[in-house]
Amino acid sequence: MVDIESDGPIPGDYSMVCFGAVIVEPELKRTFYGQLRPISERFVPEALAVSGFSRDETERFEEPQAVMQRFADWLNAECGNRRLFISDNNGFDWQFINWYFHHFMGKNPFGFSSSNLGSLYKGLVKDTFRTFKHLRKTKHTHHPVDDARGNAEALLAMKQMGLKIKLG
Repeated sequence: MVDIESDGPIPGDYSMVCFGAVIVEPELKRTFYGQLRPISERFVPEALAVSGFSRDETERFEEPQAVMQRFADWLNAECGNRRLFISDNNGFDWQFINWYFHHFMGKNPFGFSSSNLGSLYKGLVKDTFRTFKHLRKTKHTHHPVDDARGNAEALLAMKQMGLKIKLG
């Protein structure tokens, strides 16, 4: 489960500020967190404010290539060859992770696809108007590890409800 925070709507023109990942298993103890230095002079103040960081703070974060390499190494150690990217809003989160991996590493260890947690829930309950968010236990704080953990809790609950998925 992955969640990102950014300072704008698209990668390349704007920057991924930070991201978190949680291996979805009952304990939810295997996590990754990265903070990335901006790659562009452009930023939307309101978008950056969601992350809780100032522009000055983000400019002191780590170089993106180093963070993405550490994330790739963590994925290799924790997941081996079996990786499935799931997020609450994969249309947003995936575009940043995918772009950053391809731009800085030359490939994305997740491959070419992702899954949307909300869509999985809608299919499970057979209702496109329902939301999974009541299944979270961890408060949604916009810290990406907290948010990924809450979404992982929801996915574990969905598995208990009958979703067929191999986790952990």
